[in-house]
Amino acid sequence: WGAWLGVFAFAGIALTPASFRDPILGKLGRFVGRLAKSSRRRAQINLLYCFPEKSEQEREDIIDAMYASAPQAMVMMAELGLRDPQRILSRVDWQGKEIIDEMQRNNEKVIFLVPHAWGVDIPAMLMASGGQKMAAMFHNQGNPVFDYVWNTVRRRFGGRMHARNDGIKPFIQSVRQGYWGYYLPDQDHGAEHSEFVDFFATYKATLPAIGRLMKVCRARVVPLFPVYDGETHRLTVLV
Repeated sequence: WGAWLGVFAFAGIALTPASFRDPILGKLGRFVGRLAKSSRRRAQINLLYCFPEKSEQEREDIIDAMYASAPQAMVMMAELGLRDPQRILSRVDWQGKEIIDEMQRNNEKVIFLVPHAWGVDIPAMLMASGGQKMAAMFHNQGNPVFDYVWNTVRRRFGGRMHARNDGIKPFIQSVRQGYWGYYLPDQDHGAEHSEFVDFFATYKATLPAIGRLMKVCRARVVPLFPVYDGETHRLTVLV
């Protein structure tokens, strides 16, 4: 019951104006970020490797901003799960929308290369709400209530969700059938399954599968990255 209470509270917050809720959620996110010692430590180490030229305070400011935007973006997704998508689209700025329009006109097969970010599911849901068939892969959440609710929201406008436990073949089949794929590559499966590439001032393990997926699916690969701004209450989608 505790999980369901949390879901209903989340939904209630999502129905309030973004200008009202974002300052509150930002403060809550920063507070939680101060308590999350383990994840904050990982962020500190990652930023130290990536941006050694920045001062410690500058890196701490980046981490605070990251934690602040987390609940803001997640509540925007909850709002999209409850309301008319046109209300959300009025607060979304697409940079490179002409690329998406061109691919739709040409009926191209597409795989979006999408690094993990807060609100990562929102662009896919918005494209699906406009009639574009979408397919993505997902991990099951540890809590069955959250898993059910989160994936129900993701599927609100249709599309296909493939469990990673089922392997990559169902995802490939969907892309071949004309669904636009949503692929998140920033994972570390160990040195024997990964390639290390330059990443800011350091390097990062990534999965080399995207090149093979492009060939197997005969699809165009397009990077996409969503960024939520709690000051303007807007989401920018970089294509």
